[in-house]
Amino acid sequence: MIKFLRLVTFSLLLSFPLALFANFDFNANCLNAYRSIFELKLGNAKAYISTEKKQHPKNSIIPLLENYVDYFTIITSESKADFDRLKGNKSARLDQISDDDKASPYYLYAQAEINLQWALIHGRFGEYFNAAMCIKRANSMLQDNAKKFPNFHLNLKGLGLINVVLGNMPDGALKTALSTFGIKGNMQGGLDMFEKLAQNLPKSSYEPFYEEVIFYYAYVLTDVAHSSSAYSKTMKYTERIADTSLLKSYLQSYVCIKNAHNDEAITILSKKPEGNLYQSFPYLEYLEGIAYLNKLDLNATAYFNRFLQTNKGVNYIKDTNLRLGWIALLKGDRNGYTSYMTKVINNGYTYNEKDKQAKNEASAATPAIDLLKARLLYDGGYLSRALQYLSDKNTSDFASDRDKTEFNYRLGRIYDDQGKDDQALAAYQATINQGKTLKYYFAANAALQMGKVYEKRKNIAKAKEAFNTAISMKNHEYESSIESQAKAGLKRLN
Repeated sequence: MIKFLRLVTFSLLLSFPLALFANFDFNANCLNAYRSIFELKLGNAKAYISTEKKQHPKNSIIPLLENYVDYFTIITSESKADFDRLKGNKSARLDQISDDDKASPYYLYAQAEINLQWALIHGRFGEYFNAAMCIKRANSMLQDNAKKFPNFHLNLKGLGLINVVLGNMPDGALKTALSTFGIKGNMQGGLDMFEKLAQNLPKSSYEPFYEEVIFYYAYVLTDVAHSSSAYSKTMKYTERIADTSLLKSYLQSYVCIKNAHNDEAITILSKKPEGNLYQSFPYLEYLEGIAYLNKLDLNATAYFNRFLQTNKGVNYIKDTNLRLGWIALLKGDRNGYTSYMTKVINNGYTYNEKDKQAKNEASAATPAIDLLKARLLYDGGYLSRALQYLSDKNTSDFASDRDKTEFNYRLGRIYDDQGKDDQALAAYQATINQGKTLKYYFAANAALQMGKVYEKRKNIAKAKEAFNTAISMKNHEYESSIESQAKAGLKRLN
């Protein structure tokens, strides 16, 4: 009889995972709030949460949902003021959940989720020790929950994220802090967890969590794993998400821009849902500016200016002014370019790599116009147009070592994406020879890309040699990111 009751309880857990435990009840109010959050209709979400608080004040899903609202408020605003205002909510929410039903699979899961969300936010604002502590707690809770409830699929979401991020984390303050706790990741293992969830959730009772899984999966494929399948998988898995989701527009356009599907990004952003129901998201103006500039459409200015006018956050200010400076340069306005470079140096912050790099570029010599055009067009995926600005030139046409190195680097990237491996390898080698002692990223990244070409060709010895060359170069831009990708390449080969 006892075995039978256990079997019934276990079966119920698999069949009704959202509402099995009274104080962890994903009822209609909570599901509507959750769906609204992932459409970025945060006002609607707050209304549903308020209703649930009146009807079931002890429901411990409420603090988890409230944390989601805070998380997306900060992510969309990039505001340090919002971060400082909201971070005090974390402890009270965790206290409420920790007093609840330990027999629920949501007991540890909800606490882990709140810690993980704050880990991502702390890291965004440079608070790496706090981020490491939150990851440590989240990882421990999810590991325990996976042992207690091995069929509770949602454990894989947080564990997948932790494994991917930690498995390919560049050296730095956060990695150092985490290493003191003995926490390591496995990038491929984490990606496998996400792939399993992406395929299986729509066929299960956990389907409401699908959009969140895809949100994180698209992020790690693009920005952490730098996967060649990031575009195809993101577009495939976001297809079933409703077009009323502003988050869908963001994910698709971001991944399109990062993977040289520029015109598609412009189309997606032009059709994004709008209105007072949606959370303000100035970053999308910045993205649209990038997309237009990548095709040398100088109407990008309007989008960048709108971003600066509406943005209350701390990120992408330097990078936006850098791009406005490039537009001035492309118009032949040298004084305007100089003015914007002063803004890059004096305005904004350097929490993220884009802004750090923008500051470096503002302090460097004015870029050669043809190299700048080729760079932007390459980023947009317009390879033939990009090559037109370089094909009638050679290294001797450029005066500085930086420009000579960049010329070969740009050629290498274009030939690589065109599938012209031999020409790409020759250009990459010329980049390394010319720029290996310079502080710029061109030579190190050329070695990294060379390793990927040889890896594709199954030339293991040459691939390892190239990856090791990338790792051996020090004190250059993007050093941590390039080195982590090269180490990941060596790990794949081994």
